[in-house]
Amino acid sequence: MKTKETYAGIDFFRIPAALFVVAIHTSPLTTWSEGADFFLTRVLARIAVPFFFMVTGQFVLSDYLWSRQNHRQKKSLYPILRYLRKILLLYGISIVLYLPLGIYAGHYQNLTFGAALRMLLFDGTFYHLWYFPACILGVLLVCLFCRLWKGKGALAAAGVLYFIGLFGDSYFGLTEKLPGVAAIYEKGFSLWSYTRNGLFMAPIFLMLGAVMGSGKRYDKSKKAVVSVGFVCSFLLMTVEAFLLRWFEIQRHDSMYVMLIPTVIFLYQILLIVSESTKNAHAKDLRLLRSTSTGIYILHPAIIVVVRGVAKVSGITAFIDNSLLHYVSVVILTVAAAFLIAVLQQRAFTEHIEKKHVQKSRTWIELDRNALRDNVNFFKAFLPEHCRLMPVIKANAYGHGAVPLAKELWRIGVKHFCVACIQEGIALRRAGVRGEILVLGYTHPTQFDALRKYRLSQTVIDYAYAEQLKTYGKRLHVHVGVDTGMHRLGERCENIGQICEIFEMENLIVDGVMTHLSADEKAQGQEKVFTDRQAAAFYEVLEVLKERGIKCPKVHLQASYGILNYPELAGDYARVGIALYGVLSTKEDTLRWKEKLHPVLSLKTRVAVVKEIYPGEAAGYGLSFIAEHTMKVAVLTIGYADGFPRSLSNGKGAVLIHGQKAPVIGTVCMDQTLVDVSDIPDVQSGDIAVVIGRSGSEEITACDLAEQAGTITNEILSRMGARPERIII
Repeated sequence: MKTKETYAGIDFFRIPAALFVVAIHTSPLTTWSEGADFFLTRVLARIAVPFFFMVTGQFVLSDYLWSRQNHRQKKSLYPILRYLRKILLLYGISIVLYLPLGIYAGHYQNLTFGAALRMLLFDGTFYHLWYFPACILGVLLVCLFCRLWKGKGALAAAGVLYFIGLFGDSYFGLTEKLPGVAAIYEKGFSLWSYTRNGLFMAPIFLMLGAVMGSGKRYDKSKKAVVSVGFVCSFLLMTVEAFLLRWFEIQRHDSMYVMLIPTVIFLYQILLIVSESTKNAHAKDLRLLRSTSTGIYILHPAIIVVVRGVAKVSGITAFIDNSLLHYVSVVILTVAAAFLIAVLQQRAFTEHIEKKHVQKSRTWIELDRNALRDNVNFFKAFLPEHCRLMPVIKANAYGHGAVPLAKELWRIGVKHFCVACIQEGIALRRAGVRGEILVLGYTHPTQFDALRKYRLSQTVIDYAYAEQLKTYGKRLHVHVGVDTGMHRLGERCENIGQICEIFEMENLIVDGVMTHLSADEKAQGQEKVFTDRQAAAFYEVLEVLKERGIKCPKVHLQASYGILNYPELAGDYARVGIALYGVLSTKEDTLRWKEKLHPVLSLKTRVAVVKEIYPGEAAGYGLSFIAEHTMKVAVLTIGYADGFPRSLSNGKGAVLIHGQKAPVIGTVCMDQTLVDVSDIPDVQSGDIAVVIGRSGSEEITACDLAEQAGTITNEILSRMGARPERIII
């Protein structure tokens, strides 16, 4: 299951939710009070399974649901298919794991084909395994509903199924009084044991999770209201459950009317907590996710183990005392699940390293956690209404536009910018969704491609708007306004022509924008000029409003504008190089190093190590002559891979075994020579870090830029196409 962001609140709640499931199957308080145990296991613990369904809905179905509502986007089935493969694998492993216990307990005696099919599709082959087929069937149903109806219709269909399920579960006592209806339910019970299954219970919570996880932000200001809503709805659910128990109406006790609002409010609380804990380490949270899954799968086996050991050893307190029994099961289950999760994560990490890194000649590592931290920083830094519109031109500043765009989409970013139409087409062909805005000029012969690939085009001046209109078909555009940079956009003084652009036939104006040319500094003449640009832009917006022209989405900030002029936030923020954890200069990067983290590391290999002797030359053009015997390593990187030729002959260096190895000779197209005389044990296949950290040493993109006499933007955007991009 993919994770769009670091949702710490949700991930931390997975463990208590899993322990609630263990409580349902061990009844911890029966020794003390049947009423207290009913409250714990049949009321409070009943929020666990709906919570897990909602998590699946958010992280598996939200993109699909969103794409069905926005017909400009192609629906994506890949995350759903990937999830179904995973859940089928877990279900298969669990079936095999519990097959001996099922046989020992006599679950499969006189098993007919129909009964086996019912187990596999609805009930599960062991009592807790019903959850897996419920997830599979529920996900398929939600996808079907989304194809048949829009969001509200699909949600209504899922709600109707839940309502039907209620009267086969907690409200079956009322159903029994209607002979005709009861007969229909009894017929259904020949196909499934309970309506607590993937047909009736799962779809509504999957849909709710998909809706609530579709990108809406939950801030702290709503926490009090949501908390009150949760308390009130949970109290009402408690009253509902005890009344149904009092009147002996329940056939089962998994489904309540008030369960729906209770888990809705609970999930909102967890999303609010997640918004305030964005810096949690994703690695640790992955352990929580895997551990909670392990707890769910393993706990019935641990129950059998605890009871068996207690009987053999004669320590019957672990059976007779329900609370002691529960605690012992929890301790052993959590320990086993955590150990398996750690081993699984270690094995996965080793697999990824072997699969990617060890086969590569030269490669770029992209730090997923750093990217997500940077996104979360900008989301928190900007007003709630302002959405990120990352600039992924020039192959995402060398990082790799396709993998970066897909990763950004996974963490909730839906709008992108590129420099030219070719970049936009490449993203679409790679399956990147969301709005893609072409910031630069597109030749009229390529207007068909704008429509074909659903790209938005920047209107670069009035004459260009006329060309777009003359094309004769509707195109989505953002209107550029030149407020002083004097590159693209209609001059702000030509307000009449700007207004005409908004009213031109065939142009669907989705945005209006300008570009700040001096926002690198927030003082002096740069601030004066930036304030003047902003004032001119807002004056244009005022005139548009006065003339009754509906003002679309507004954006004027790039990376420096966001950081230095946050008060200018519009509807979008075109964050560029800062999104990747660096700024144009080392001074600026250091100023924000606590908030922004570099995403890219560039690494290469040592091909061979050899000695050269006094008077011998190394590399092209006799530019380096050895003065003494020295060890030289040949690296599999050159200027075609993004290592600047200007770093030849000692101007640049790389890191090998945590030590600096200076460049000697001229940097070649495909290879570079470095001096490793003072670095012991260097051999063929060793890793050399060009950008990144090795041991306690680090070389940053800013260091390379300073050494090469340029800015970070150029260093990164000139990374060659040959290095493989790997997200780690």
